[in-house]
Amino acid sequence: MLLTEQGSIAASASAPLEVSRPAPGFSEQEPEAWWQATRRAVSAIPDAARAKVRALGLSGQMHGATLLDAQDRPLRPAILWNDGRSAEECLELERREPSSRAITGNIMMPGFTAPKLLWVARHEPEIFRRTACVLLPKDYVRLRLTGEKVSDMSDASGTGWLDVGRREWSDAMLAATDLSRAHMPRLVEGSSASGTLTEDAAAALGVPRVVVAGGGGDNAASAVGLGIVRPGQAFLSLGTSGVLFVVTDRFRPNPERAAHAFCHSLPGRWHQMSVMLSAASTLDWVAQVAGASDLPRLVAQAEAQGLNRHSALFLPYLTGERTPHNDPAARGVFFGLRPDTTAAELTGAVLEGVALAFADGLDVLTEKSDQVGPQVDDISVTGGGARLPYWGRLIAAALRRPLTYRAGGEVGAALGAARLARLAAREGTEEEVCTAPPVEHVVQPDTALSALLASRRRTFQRLYRDLENTFVEFCQ
Repeated sequence: MLLTEQGSIAASASAPLEVSRPAPGFSEQEPEAWWQATRRAVSAIPDAARAKVRALGLSGQMHGATLLDAQDRPLRPAILWNDGRSAEECLELERREPSSRAITGNIMMPGFTAPKLLWVARHEPEIFRRTACVLLPKDYVRLRLTGEKVSDMSDASGTGWLDVGRREWSDAMLAATDLSRAHMPRLVEGSSASGTLTEDAAAALGVPRVVVAGGGGDNAASAVGLGIVRPGQAFLSLGTSGVLFVVTDRFRPNPERAAHAFCHSLPGRWHQMSVMLSAASTLDWVAQVAGASDLPRLVAQAEAQGLNRHSALFLPYLTGERTPHNDPAARGVFFGLRPDTTAAELTGAVLEGVALAFADGLDVLTEKSDQVGPQVDDISVTGGGARLPYWGRLIAAALRRPLTYRAGGEVGAALGAARLARLAAREGTEEEVCTAPPVEHVVQPDTALSALLASRRRTFQRLYRDLENTFVEFCQ
């Protein structure tokens, strides 16, 4: 995404990526594919515009384990955020370091980077022995851009190696995975400079040798793009995964409820998140199963059919779940199917199931204890799923909160990365750069729909509790 000097969006481009699933619960990508896709996307921006670029920012998927040898070459495909293979290693890591939750602010989850390294050490010992550095996905792209091994505080928070309160690597957590600071990148704040484009990278991208900002993990960068930078401000991301994000003024961990407590990508701020692993991806899945190529039409049919107390229910745990269950064994479930159940009703159940899972996550963030963040009232929306108005109405009703849709909200992470680039180039203050985009519309919760969803949510929650042990048995 290219921003003008005034902060408006001048151009944007993208390039597709594919995910490899070599075994059940596995999710991987080739690091080289990130770099090639970066080159294709940037090259799609007009030449004259690229020649005037003054700074670059980075954002990307969090948690991915990119293992490099002493020559900075990837040793294997990167293990991604939604990979569930390291559940046993999470338990082992917390056994090795009993203070892990106090240090990291998080319960150890299979998606995090640190347990992935324990898995590699156990199952691929030769690769672990040759590992000289571990980078996150966006930081591997940074390495190709600048030749520097650097990460920012927000992305590093999701590794399981960061002392989140102190904003520095934890020697104790590194030792628990038989690693040291020598295996880690240097840390900077997201709005600070992390390096300068090399001559080769500048030539490959067709841009000047400019400064590259620290950047941020996808959710922290999205927050910057939406102007969610002050304590109590919140947003909901309706992308492949689903996220509820609230800014906090200090480190506020709540690991027992599987909430994330991470650094923000701006100095002196933190955030809490509830995370669900499958959000918009569940809608793509049900459309594929239904053989529907026109997704908006399928959603319109679901809206026309509506919901009632006898409609089918859906547990959206296709790849396990984080908040509030921390259950990699959880799976997607349809409940209440009848002979006359239609594809539209299944689609409605999927849309509702994601909305109800978001409500579970909001409960965690607003629990009445001294560890939770500020009151969450208004919630901004980002992510591709934000383009579906019916889904927004369901989510607003499930959360009993208004949802604010802002201009450019569907591309928040890229916008936030570009804003961090402006700050790194010292072309404005946080107050000038990190403003909230204009409001396009606000969705207020419908009282009758809220009551219906609250009733159905009780069944939704009971279904998970009834199936929790069965999920584990099924996945063994």
